[in-house]
Amino acid sequence: MSDVSATGFLREDTSGLELVFERTFEAPITEIWSTLTTSEGTAAWIGTWTGDPREGGAVSFTMTAEESAEPEDVSILECQAPTRLQVEFASEAGVWHLEADLREVDGVTTLDFSQLLDQGQDVTSIGPGWDFYLDRLVASRTGAPMPVWSDYFPALSAYYAGLG
Repeated sequence: MSDVSATGFLREDTSGLELVFERTFEAPITEIWSTLTTSEGTAAWIGTWTGDPREGGAVSFTMTAEESAEPEDVSILECQAPTRLQVEFASEAGVWHLEADLREVDGVTTLDFSQLLDQGQDVTSIGPGWDFYLDRLVASRTGAPMPVWSDYFPALSAYYAGLG
């Protein structure tokens, strides 16, 4: 097992309770924005998409790190290049509201990634999942080996169970 850690925390927002993650990159904001918003960029760490990526548009998104993943519908709720992206995933697991906020200071870009939690959502699997995918994002940018899911789940579940 590699050295992975749980990084998410809960934050009360005007919309409700959010599970929040932060990652920092030694790269300009426009590069990280591209990694989050182009199909080529997302393919390197989470999945591919086709469709209309403009605000108010919809895309068909397929996760590539999961076996037999089916395409999911994603609505683009807000797109303020290069600082803010808000999307809504509709899948068998329900509707997920996700936000990515970027800021750059002296060539270092910080990503604040969050998921608005609905009543009854299981953070013991959601938390490890986002740690896994965001660590894949970091690895895709740094050339580090891609993380392995079994290192994250169920190992990080207890941390997330303790947040509530």
